[in-house]
Amino acid sequence: MTQQDIQDGKGLSVVSYLGIIGIIIAYFMNNDKKNPFISFNIRQSLGLWIMFHLFAFIASSFDSWMITSAFYLSFAILIIYALINVVSGKMQTVPIVGDFFQRIFSNVG
Repeated sequence: MTQQDIQDGKGLSVVSYLGIIGIIIAYFMNNDKKNPFISFNIRQSLGLWIMFHLFAFIASSFDSWMITSAFYLSFAILIIYALINVVSGKMQTVPIVGDFFQRIFSNVG
């Protein structure tokens, strides 16, 4: 992957972290050019958003503001970490779960 691929892919990579709609937009816009930087970030954001919805369902069953606020704070930290990596042009996985997302969604992107 070249520096040009990273520069060309930063915009769509940021879009992919804006929710499920952003992932769909980035996926279809990357379908014809297959930029590896965008594909990497699509896999990361898809994993993060699926994990968010699964854990949000679990966290909502607890009637404790401490549990739900800790959940939202940890998810926000992961998204901000990923966005900082995109803006700085790094292909670095999110801590703990990023490598897992790359393996599971290896055919996406």
